[in-house]
Amino acid sequence: MDDAVTSDLWSAAYREAVESLGEDIDVAILKAKCIEQLFHQLEEINTEVTQRSAFLTGVEYLQRIKVPLERFKLALDLATPLTDIQPVSAAVFGVVKGVTAIAISFAAADVEFAKKIGEMLEQMSYIDECDTLGQKSENKNIHKALVSVYQKILEFYKAAYDILTTRRAKLVLKIILENNTLPVIVQDFITRATNLRNLVHTATLEVVQDMQDMLYDQRIAAWLSCEDGLVQSEHHESLQAGRANEACEFLLKHAHFINWYCDTDATGFQKLMIVGEMGSGKSVSMSFLIDELVKKSRFQLPQAKVYYYYCQSGKTDNYTSLLSTWILQLLEDFPAKKKAFVELYNQARAHGDRNPGKNKNSLERILKSFLRDHDRSILIAIDGLDEFDRRSREQLVEFLNTSLQGTSKLKAILSARSGDEILELLGETPKIYISFHAGRDGIIVEKIVNDNLNHLSPDVKMLVISKLSELANGSAIWTNMVVQLIKRRQMGAFSPVKHFLENIPLPEQLNSLYSNLTTRYTSNEPENKEIALTGLKFLSAVRRPLSILELSWAVALALAGDGVTRIESLTDLVDHHRVMSLIRPFISHIDFRDLKKRQVRLLHLSVKEFIMKSLVSPGTPNKPASEFCTEIVEAELLNTCVRYLLLDETDQRRLFSDEQLAIEALPQEVDLFNDDIKSNNYTTSCTWDEWEKTMIRYDPTERGFGEFFVYASCYWVEHLSMITRPSLLELASIEKLCQPGSTRIHNWIEQNRRPGCVILPRFEFDPSLYDALGIAALFGSPEMFRHVVKSWDFSNENFLPESNMRAADQLIRWGDISRLRMLPLDERAKHQLLNLDFFQLAINQWYRRKADLRCQNWDAVFDLIDDILDAIIQEKWAKELLCAAAAKGCMPMIRRLVSRARINKELERELLHEDFRYSYEAVYTNAVHQSIEEAMKGDHIEVVEYLLDQYGTEAHLPTSNSCEKDALRLDVEKCGSDMRKP
Repeated sequence: MDDAVTSDLWSAAYREAVESLGEDIDVAILKAKCIEQLFHQLEEINTEVTQRSAFLTGVEYLQRIKVPLERFKLALDLATPLTDIQPVSAAVFGVVKGVTAIAISFAAADVEFAKKIGEMLEQMSYIDECDTLGQKSENKNIHKALVSVYQKILEFYKAAYDILTTRRAKLVLKIILENNTLPVIVQDFITRATNLRNLVHTATLEVVQDMQDMLYDQRIAAWLSCEDGLVQSEHHESLQAGRANEACEFLLKHAHFINWYCDTDATGFQKLMIVGEMGSGKSVSMSFLIDELVKKSRFQLPQAKVYYYYCQSGKTDNYTSLLSTWILQLLEDFPAKKKAFVELYNQARAHGDRNPGKNKNSLERILKSFLRDHDRSILIAIDGLDEFDRRSREQLVEFLNTSLQGTSKLKAILSARSGDEILELLGETPKIYISFHAGRDGIIVEKIVNDNLNHLSPDVKMLVISKLSELANGSAIWTNMVVQLIKRRQMGAFSPVKHFLENIPLPEQLNSLYSNLTTRYTSNEPENKEIALTGLKFLSAVRRPLSILELSWAVALALAGDGVTRIESLTDLVDHHRVMSLIRPFISHIDFRDLKKRQVRLLHLSVKEFIMKSLVSPGTPNKPASEFCTEIVEAELLNTCVRYLLLDETDQRRLFSDEQLAIEALPQEVDLFNDDIKSNNYTTSCTWDEWEKTMIRYDPTERGFGEFFVYASCYWVEHLSMITRPSLLELASIEKLCQPGSTRIHNWIEQNRRPGCVILPRFEFDPSLYDALGIAALFGSPEMFRHVVKSWDFSNENFLPESNMRAADQLIRWGDISRLRMLPLDERAKHQLLNLDFFQLAINQWYRRKADLRCQNWDAVFDLIDDILDAIIQEKWAKELLCAAAAKGCMPMIRRLVSRARINKELERELLHEDFRYSYEAVYTNAVHQSIEEAMKGDHIEVVEYLLDQYGTEAHLPTSNSCEKDALRLDVEKCGSDMRKP
């Protein structure tokens, strides 16, 4: 063996081969000098016998049997083999050269042996290629194969050495054939060399493939946007980090998801839709489903491939980005497709498409060809379908529909906000709605708080979790931003956090998000912005959810010019599709199939805060307080309601037809002749909607009153109660709306009594008793009522005769009686109003409203007796008034009468004056005595004690009949003792 120690792969394999043979081979014979001597010996022996070189004879013989030596990569020059066998730097090459020369020299022994020698020589050329295209191989399999090849080369050399050193040339060829050692060695060599060749070929292919893949990857990266794929992965990881899996698990149990996932029928549902409002957690839910689908696929054979795409506004919200990302994900899973992609891409360019990577049609064709070639299941999850523009949405859904046809292997799950356009686009696709759920809110809040505020004390964390769970209302995005705000402000103490939670400001990030959405959905077009803002302002002030048509009609009227005076004209201005599309991100889920359903409401309280904030222009000094902004919105909606009710048709026709009026007297069930129908039984938890469920209904629109008539009639007075600044209202319009005796006031009051549009009214409200003053007295704010009392002229036709007195009467019956002092009553009006009937009514109302005494200023009512004491005495009804007060236990009135009687002797005489108790009995009594009797009947112990304490019993009991007197005394004493028993 050569003393030179080298580290190349050939030498390393050669040394290992020599060592593996051990004592079976003499290392000395492997020296280059020995190899050269052996070859010379072979040549000399053959020359003596045949007069020819054995080597050249072998070459000619191989050529004669068509062995193409010239095409082989041999280790020596055929023309000068003796010169080639010289000492070399590595012993391995000397052995290979020597074996090559000897093998050729032995080739003439036999035809079959010669063919094997030729095959052996061909295979030896692959020894040179073990470095796989010039790279230092780390392939252990190649090394082992090369060692085994060298072993056979050494065995061949040793066998040849033994033959040549012991036999004469004339016997050499014969021994080769008879001994069969060399042919066996040659065959084994061929087998092992073939294995080496295959391994080298494989390694070479891998290198070539790596190079080809690098070229493909470079091209693909240049053609398709690889950055989008990175954005997708990063976004998915961020959603995973903040996800509360428990809040998403309901999706896996939903029947629609189970059917979608398990259905293997190509005619079944291959698309599934997740629908939720802004901030409801759609994207987080989609990330959960994506991970679950990946997890499920691991237990399938073959495994399903799961792909995903998050459409983010301003980042990845275009269709070509989705297509290119999906293709990139497919190529990552199926690298063999890279060549096909490059070919398809180049074909598209050859057909005139200069940039197929940005062309939707070209990308669709490429993606379709890939999807058609797969037999395994492919699941694609697309989040944020609504974030695409309309055309991209249509193209995407159309692409999915055509790709899904005829195969059950491809399935798609999408998410979006609800919208009539999207729902119509997806048709009968099954939908899972992510709606408000208090339990899920609690889970999400706890997760967000623990992730971000874990440094807070347990009691502060529990406070935050409890309050935000209560206020979240399904908005995970609001919850997260509020928690982030607490974190940024570095609040930790209980009281400051509690104060913050009681007055949570609109997070600036959320305000920016809402602003961006407004700009996006309105296309930053001024008219669109005005429509959207008007609609959102109205929704922030309404007393109940509106129907799609109600809101659209209200917005249309609010923005209409003064020339619109008829409902018929307003109808032409209503565009509910436009209104709903402009405000869609800010409202909760709605069913577009029912335009009359009362369902449109703001998505979250934070939207209302955003609306109020938007009323103030940036940089405006002296920004109005939030209360004033709220009042501005209330006034705008109120003025719209009033304007609607002033449209001509409301004063030209009656709300009810004669037939409908006749129906009011009938039992209010749907089927009058079905004995099996059970009427709704009233319970304390029964709502008006439940109570009226089976009652006969009517539709004002059928009478030509339009879609906003019901809301305007029922709730304009409630909005009136919120206005404290008269300058915000059109008071003349309110006068006209409440004109006595008009068809208009009759219509809106009759509707006001029936908020649910049921024939049977909910409460008493007689249109003939009211004018603008009466309505303002009952429903206006104190500030507004005080203003109209001073500013209105009650003598014109817009008011009832004796309007003040009628308003006072209504205040006593239904309103805030403290406002009586605000009425402008002259002496004549006072004496007309403040009579026995008035005070009896006041006492009855006081008795009826005792539970609400803290909210009523009854002193203002009962003090009115001071204004008419003379009339009480002259008309002699003090006695009846005291008895009426005693019967109801009305101590405020009794104390006033008694205290005034102590000062006013005429009043005292009136109260103590004895008169016939009954017209048919000669029994005398007085007001105090009768009042005690009335109080006893009503079990009003406080009244009895007070009157007995003020007047006693002996002096004032009846005196004309001693038996009657004694009996009454006993009754009083017994009553007093009984009433004091616990």
